[in-house]
Amino acid sequence: MDLASIIGLAGCILIIIYGIVSGVDGFSALGNFVDPPSVYITVGGTLFSVLAAYSLKDFLTGLKGFVLVFKSAEVNEAETIKSIIELSNVARKEGLLSLEEAANNLEDEFLRKGILLIVDGTDPELVRAILETELTCIESRHKVVIGFWENIATMGPAWGMIGTLIGLINMLKRLDDAASIGPNMGIALITTLYGSMLANWIGTPVAAKLKYQNDVEIMIKEVMIEGLLSIQAGENPRVIEEKLKSFISPKQRLEMQEAVGGA
Repeated sequence: MDLASIIGLAGCILIIIYGIVSGVDGFSALGNFVDPPSVYITVGGTLFSVLAAYSLKDFLTGLKGFVLVFKSAEVNEAETIKSIIELSNVARKEGLLSLEEAANNLEDEFLRKGILLIVDGTDPELVRAILETELTCIESRHKVVIGFWENIATMGPAWGMIGTLIGLINMLKRLDDAASIGPNMGIALITTLYGSMLANWIGTPVAAKLKYQNDVEIMIKEVMIEGLLSIQAGENPRVIEEKLKSFISPKQRLEMQEAVGGA
């Protein structure tokens, strides 16, 4: 589980609740911020407008993307580079065909696919083309889900404002009842609050987290492509290591060196 996402989303709602109950009315003030019709207009309007922009399949896929923000990334740049260096040592000592057995022990499907292409004697340019095409398709699928939550963040405040306008129109129709103006104004403004929360508490953070996860995954796969092509070209493992280290931060490079030194 990704603690940062859990703490962040939970912290947002706790801060809002604290701001509500810290006034004179205390916890009883929470009732002032609950209005089912406002929820229907804001959340329902947002979801239906986003549905209109997607196919039903992509819409459901986008909704399921919410759970991804709570999953910790299972990628480790340094470990990936170490695995590629180990494969390059095997290829250098025993030949490219020996990598087929090593590929069977790999969990990453992308890396395994690249190794099998190399073992089959596929032309290097074709290997790159195949892997980069798959990389592009992966990123395109990710962008559909990211775009879904970006649209949620865009539509939420808009539907919140629509709800507010509906409330204001109803209020103005009853100006003869002065005592109801204040409560009706409060209810009208709740939809704006809901829309802002939907965008800034849910939509924008989820989209940002999914972008981050996408960037990490794409970078890891780019490391794999460069490493595999270097192995196929017969480059020295030391040269391959230095080439792949350019993808990671200086701190990660230092940690890799310390790990090798300790081993």
